[in-house]
Amino acid sequence: MRRYLTSFILTVVFGLAGKAQEGIPVYFDYLADNYYLVYPSMAGIAEGTKIRLTARKQWFNVDEAPSLQTVNLNSRVGERSGVGAIMFNDRNGYHSQTGFKATYAHHLQLAGDFRTLNQLSFGLSAGVILSSLDETEFRSVIPDPVITGTKNTTSYFNVDLGVSYNIFEFYAHAAVLNLLGSGRDLYSLAEFDNLRRYLFSVGYVFGNKTRIEPSILFQLTEFTQEKTLDINAKVYRDVSFGTVWAGLSYRRSFDGAQFLTNGGVGEQRLQLFTPIVGVNVNRFLFSYNYSYQTGDIRFDNGGFHQITLGYDFGQSDQGKRYDCYCPAANN
Repeated sequence: MRRYLTSFILTVVFGLAGKAQEGIPVYFDYLADNYYLVYPSMAGIAEGTKIRLTARKQWFNVDEAPSLQTVNLNSRVGERSGVGAIMFNDRNGYHSQTGFKATYAHHLQLAGDFRTLNQLSFGLSAGVILSSLDETEFRSVIPDPVITGTKNTTSYFNVDLGVSYNIFEFYAHAAVLNLLGSGRDLYSLAEFDNLRRYLFSVGYVFGNKTRIEPSILFQLTEFTQEKTLDINAKVYRDVSFGTVWAGLSYRRSFDGAQFLTNGGVGEQRLQLFTPIVGVNVNRFLFSYNYSYQTGDIRFDNGGFHQITLGYDFGQSDQGKRYDCYCPAANN
């Protein structure tokens, strides 16, 4: 009974409220040299090919807790083009999404030779998402017309647009996700549109052997007008076997949710603290991050765990393509 109740709550809270997260939720994958997962314009930004796998799990002690798995590949094609592909599986409660995206990006060298990173990039991703709500295990003593007792499934097509500018150690990215207003008639009483999201990032890498990379990421959901800001800082250190790095991200929502307190009404804004560590050894990458939510109202005291594995190949024997400390652009 507790499992059914917990799953039902998760479905309502994260299924209906999760309409703002149609497609791949934007967590902290991008901090593990995985900007392509967020911005289509980053496909093929490096000289060779990058493969990234991520696995995210929330609340290990909660049944049907949210989880996300992604795998993506992006590669340079010729001097000016990049291609990529993404597959993902996202589950929370009895709601799930499975999707595939294919990407084409075009990179314009604005000045300098091939080793000078001064590049304006445009990207387009097109994909199909299969969204499901499994009500076969829902139970009600009195028949409820809202519960169909079946597995409701629908699919829709959507596109993402992105633009990036990289010049040496500086970068800026912008994207519109879920550009099309494709409806998905998944719930009994209402049809929820696939919501547009607007993203913007900017950052810079300081230093050489030991490097510091501050950055921010801003998100806006069009329908709900929900806004969040990530403030990030990473430190890189070159060692004998590769590069080790660590960082911290702080996510804050601009909008608060009200809740009842003793004798009044309180307001709480989303706040997430996410430390991240990683290492690059030869062509391999490994990273781990842990997100912890603060505030008086939380579903559980546990945090959100995520692992990223990566492999880079296809780089020329001459070494780094660009003469800069730009981890996203250099394999």
